[in-house]
Amino acid sequence: MTQPSGYGPPPGHPAGPYPYPPPPPYYYVPVKPPPPLSPAGVPLADFGTRLVAYIIDVALVSAVAFVLAIPGFVVVIRRLPDPNDYAYSSDYTPGEFFADFFVPFLLLELGLVVLILVLYYLYDVEYMHRSGQTLGKKVMKIRVVPIDPSRGLTRGMAAKRYLVQYVGGCVVPFFSYLDGLWQLWDKPYQQTLHDKAAQTVVVKVSA
Repeated sequence: MTQPSGYGPPPGHPAGPYPYPPPPPYYYVPVKPPPPLSPAGVPLADFGTRLVAYIIDVALVSAVAFVLAIPGFVVVIRRLPDPNDYAYSSDYTPGEFFADFFVPFLLLELGLVVLILVLYYLYDVEYMHRSGQTLGKKVMKIRVVPIDPSRGLTRGMAAKRYLVQYVGGCVVPFFSYLDGLWQLWDKPYQQTLHDKAAQTVVVKVSA
């Protein structure tokens, strides 16, 4: 059967079995989901930003602790007895050797842990609670705020964060990793465990 004359494709359209051109291809344009917000409507700090701020803070506190601990190391090393005294004398027992060599270093390590905890308290409680920022958080432009927008950050909230994050991390093995990674699956406010204990969130700031 032949097509009657006068019923061909319109001018400018390709010849074919259909009188109209095929529809344009469908393109899927992904829509970026909105960033998670705090109860006050402020964007929450992401995991990477918080991690970098934490690394900066740890580096600063560790540097100060190292400088303050140098005199202790010097005193311990100078007071260690000469190893030759043990090699050429039969008067020393293994217990005395342990007491003279290892106990001072154990005490020095314990003192260093206490020193670091004190520095973190001064840094993360006394300094941070005033503005919600440590130096690392200022560099990364994030701030700790209460989850309740009507409240201000208090010393008590900062102390709860400190107890869970640092004291808990020193006492419980691997707790620091669980605490820091908790924000990756926490909904809806991406809180760590020390955030939950203090009822705080970490948000982005413009300056």
